[in-house]
Amino acid sequence: MNKNLKSLCVIASTILLGACHHQESKRPNILFVMADDHTSQAWGIYGGVLKDYVHNPNIERLANQGMVFDNCMCTNSICVPSRASIMTGTYSHVNQVYMLRDRLDPERQNVAKLLRANGYQTALIGKWHLKSKPSGFDYFNVLHDQGRYWDPILKTTSNWEEGAKGGAVYSGFSTDVITDLTINWLKHRDQTKPFMMMCHFKATHEPFDYPERFKDLYKDQEIPYPSTLLDFDKDKSGRTYDGQQLENLAWRWEKASEAPDKWWCKYPGLPFTTEGLDSIEARKKVYQKLVKDFMRCGAAIDDNIGRLLDYLEDAGLAENTIVVYTADQGYFLGEHGFFDKRMIAEESLHMPMVVRYPKEIKGGTRNKELVLNIDFPAMFADYAGVVKPDWMQGNSFRPLLRGEHPKSWRTSMYYRYWEHAPIRPGHFGVRNDRYKLAFYYGVPMDADSDVARSAPQWEFYDLEKDPKELHNVYHTPAYQTQISIMKKELIRLRKEVGDTDHSRPWIKEVVQEAAI
Repeated sequence: MNKNLKSLCVIASTILLGACHHQESKRPNILFVMADDHTSQAWGIYGGVLKDYVHNPNIERLANQGMVFDNCMCTNSICVPSRASIMTGTYSHVNQVYMLRDRLDPERQNVAKLLRANGYQTALIGKWHLKSKPSGFDYFNVLHDQGRYWDPILKTTSNWEEGAKGGAVYSGFSTDVITDLTINWLKHRDQTKPFMMMCHFKATHEPFDYPERFKDLYKDQEIPYPSTLLDFDKDKSGRTYDGQQLENLAWRWEKASEAPDKWWCKYPGLPFTTEGLDSIEARKKVYQKLVKDFMRCGAAIDDNIGRLLDYLEDAGLAENTIVVYTADQGYFLGEHGFFDKRMIAEESLHMPMVVRYPKEIKGGTRNKELVLNIDFPAMFADYAGVVKPDWMQGNSFRPLLRGEHPKSWRTSMYYRYWEHAPIRPGHFGVRNDRYKLAFYYGVPMDADSDVARSAPQWEFYDLEKDPKELHNVYHTPAYQTQISIMKKELIRLRKEVGDTDHSRPWIKEVVQEAAI
């Protein structure tokens, strides 16, 4: 080889090695996919009575290629507050989004602003639900409030108007439409920057609608019942609240059947009635409709997760993209005879989650550590190479994704639900790997609220012996030492996160009387 040719080869090799090194050191893209209410009981990968019925090939695909979290939990199990915590990495009392009516202040710091300021291209498509105009995103196209399942209206910068005004109609089923828009943005993004794309589905929120291709799924099948479906008498378990019972959902369906154009949403599969049925038969009928509609709605999510994964692979992005799929909280699917969420009970508290990142996460693994919705922003910042700012209260769970088990990781978590009603009282509590203690203080957040108070109550569960929370053992002598320990931990956590009720003396008085 002559000298000149040898020099050219050396230069070419150096350039190639440099390019490879640059490729390896590139910061990862982030695809954060979130559904609404898509509870773990309907994922299949978490077991349960629905596991053999759920249409979930792409959730299984993610699980086989990534890590499943068994104990990811929300700090306030209701849509708007949970989403605010996911955006800001803070508890409700810090970000000031306590309940459904609240809005996230656009001036408040959030993870999109943080990553955008550090070189990421940021986008949000689908359900936002935080009332205010999204901030921190290079591009957004979002549903107004809940949005609708069919021919959804989405609003972007160019057609934004406050409230229900503005936006453009997109033909089709919302889950399909949101995925179409997401893939289109990915195709036309700025390829010189890493991206953080938040793709948020309306599904599986009530009214649990589904596309035509799934209308016959589960036809003529009887879906198995949860063991606690016929929990009619809360006194048998010692539960202290009535909860949102399936009979209320039946009432909604029947009212919507009578006047579908006057109801707040359009349910599939109407008319519906429980007329002539006894209480057990009626509850079973309601359950069958709920769970079939819910799983059909979830099947469309799974289809579209597959489309997103296929796009990443076809575009050569799969290796360097962190894919997260989760839901903003859990949901009751007939357990305890309930639907909806809000409570500290396990079905409501748990956020199902799977994360894939081939460069760092071993496929087919599971993690049992306590991860919270406030931890997502810190994890995203960690992968983006950004130091976690002081305003974030959560912690990056990247070490867990690498298979590590930090000794400093939390061993207990704090939860608070603010939107008081007598059937679902305002409450807070603490949970660790075995025990759960909850205090239902039963007082509205607003001093001048006309919502009736409810008597303060305690619940305590041994989740190892009683995973379905069928026995409130707060007054059982054998548990008094452990209850005392958990009360101290509850006091410690409230102080640590800064939830003191100092501006709500009418609540603070009830809490102080309970010696918390």
